[in-house]
Amino acid sequence: MRLDGFVAHYDLVIIGTGSGNSLLDPRFADKRVALVERGVFGGTCLNVGCIPTKMFVHAADLAAVPGHSARLGVDTTLDGVRWTDVRDRIFGRIDPIAAGGQQYRVQHPDNANVTVYAGNARFTGERTLEITPNDGSPAETITGDQVVLAAGGRAVVPEVEGIHEVDFHTSDTIMRIDELPRRLVILGSGFVAAEFAHVFSAFGVEVTVIARSGALLRAEDRDVSQRFTELAQQRWDVRLDRKALRVERHDGGIRLHLEGPGGAETADGDLLLVATGRTPNSDQLDVAAAGIAVAPSGHVVVDEFQRTSAEGVWALGDISSPFELKHVANHEARIVQHNLLHPQDLRAADHRFVPHAVFSSPQIAAVGITEQEAERRGIRWVAATQTFGGIAYGWAMEDETGFAKIIADPDTARILGAHIIGPQAPTLLQPIIQAMSFGLDAREMARGQYWIHPGMPEVVENALLNLF
Repeated sequence: MRLDGFVAHYDLVIIGTGSGNSLLDPRFADKRVALVERGVFGGTCLNVGCIPTKMFVHAADLAAVPGHSARLGVDTTLDGVRWTDVRDRIFGRIDPIAAGGQQYRVQHPDNANVTVYAGNARFTGERTLEITPNDGSPAETITGDQVVLAAGGRAVVPEVEGIHEVDFHTSDTIMRIDELPRRLVILGSGFVAAEFAHVFSAFGVEVTVIARSGALLRAEDRDVSQRFTELAQQRWDVRLDRKALRVERHDGGIRLHLEGPGGAETADGDLLLVATGRTPNSDQLDVAAAGIAVAPSGHVVVDEFQRTSAEGVWALGDISSPFELKHVANHEARIVQHNLLHPQDLRAADHRFVPHAVFSSPQIAAVGITEQEAERRGIRWVAATQTFGGIAYGWAMEDETGFAKIIADPDTARILGAHIIGPQAPTLLQPIIQAMSFGLDAREMARGQYWIHPGMPEVVENALLNLF
């Protein structure tokens, strides 16, 4: 029974159950812990991010096979896509994991020291939080000796006239629709837009992509962005340098009014997917009330140890990291976990070589600096490229568009960046991440080991050899 006016105090309060949930292990069994989640248990990656999207991507890759196989002499056909079967298979696996994770924290004897709050947390003072339960019951106040912010982020909805008057989707909702649309308009040109454009077009949907800038994935190395944009224009209706002015209901769907190089125009679709980025959830926590500094981007400011500006408050993942990547959140969770347990032996997070991948078609993966970043920062560099078609396995695949590009220091041969576009790009990038992390230079990496022939990693080997 909750007593009015009673303030529950905890040794540790964790807000967010994505990577934040992974903090708790048997070493915290002697701590009184509060775990707060306002949404679905398990966080973005499990429920609406990395995992379900890649499950859809895998199905889309299979659906796209007939479009590529005929030129190799293999005639295959796509008989159809059972959308609800695809959807239900994916969430039939994911939803029980989320529910099971919450049940484990609430009911399992191992978590007798953990109290789970399903509701929204807002700071009202120094390490003091008001929890508004999702079930409508009265708010509660809790305090903690230590607080960890792991509340993630959410999709951004741009200020476009009429957008809230139509039924639009974000990445949080588009994967659970009941039927495939005939036409889909995607507003945005980043990771989310590129991946969902691939998924829905592979399933037979007519896709229109609206980009504010003159290229898709413009944050990638310029050669990769240019190549991806060229290939996307062959598959989808890509509108570059467009400003969204207004959206309205039209003919049972939506009509987006645009302004572009040629003047006013429209884009029609049955559904609108808004994929214009994400924003940290720091505002939802009212972190200023606890003296927690926030950057102009909305990210909670942390030092190298993941400490915020407020004593005893830590942050990790999308709420504080501009990378907004699950593998970064997991790394930061391990750092925070260690530092909570060993306050006299703090470890710093390592953000030197953070890779990322885009699971569109073709796939993209990158780590380190781009050529345009090297130019902007005045860094001396050399760069070399190897096409997929120039190695034996890529030649066998008749891949004519993929390539690996590596950027290195001309004096030390230290690898500064790598960018791959083509089949299995994330897998091919991993050895380069390893080389950068452990100080293996380009010459040593290229010549100091065997490379299986014929294997796809030869695209990396040859790019390295082309450097010097």
